[in-house]
Amino acid sequence: MFSLTAAAVTFGVVFLAELPDKTALAGLVLGTRYRASHVFVGVAAAFALHVALAVAAGSVLTLLPQRLVQGVTGALFLAGALVLLLKKGDDDEEVRKPADQSFWKVASSGFMLILIAEFGDLTQIMTANLAARYENPLSVALGAVLALWAVAAIGILGGRALMRRVPLRLISRIAACVMLVLAALSFHEALTG
Repeated sequence: MFSLTAAAVTFGVVFLAELPDKTALAGLVLGTRYRASHVFVGVAAAFALHVALAVAAGSVLTLLPQRLVQGVTGALFLAGALVLLLKKGDDDEEVRKPADQSFWKVASSGFMLILIAEFGDLTQIMTANLAARYENPLSVALGAVLALWAVAAIGILGGRALMRRVPLRLISRIAACVMLVLAALSFHEALTG
């Protein structure tokens, strides 16, 4: 039976936990370069898969070694920051959209980014915990996926609006700096446990 309470609690917890996380940042960066609807489809599919895995696994994900998860997350953030910092061609103020804006290319890019970056993330573990606590996988899954989709949409649409006012080069530099800070925090948590 569907529980509105379980879905609402899950939505609130996951939304608030994910809002300041890398998803909004990834959506913002992708939203500045690609068609928003294509990005959203890929990101939404990846989140649906993550939620399905979390709900199916229940509390099993909480048994993963947290230090390993934090170390891998730190490495992914560091790699993302380096890609942004070392990227050539952002010196002009005009945004150059990538040549290949096909639906499948953009959607698969968004899907893979979220699939890799969000695996073992706090919200995935929280979703697993909530599924185990409420013993209502459908309600928890619906609340979690709607929260994640909402955060992704905010990031993607925010990226489109931001591009009208701020140069891509500045956005890339700021995103790289944020990723470096997140990498440092992840490595610190991995080392200190």
